[in-house]
Amino acid sequence: MGATFLTAFALMLVIEGVLPFVAPNLWRDTFRRITQMGEGQIRFIGLTSMLVGVLLLWLAHG
Repeated sequence: MGATFLTAFALMLVIEGVLPFVAPNLWRDTFRRITQMGEGQIRFIGLTSMLVGVLLLWLAHG
């Protein structure tokens, strides 16, 4: 289980790092827009992201 968690965490870091590496100006503008959003909007984005992740895990292991 530890190796799986470490692999998932490493993959998340790689994916998160792609946009700042490839398009730093786009990443900066996107980050700036996110900081201007309300708390409810940010929570909705987080919830949607988690639900999509759970759905993908379910599809991958189903």
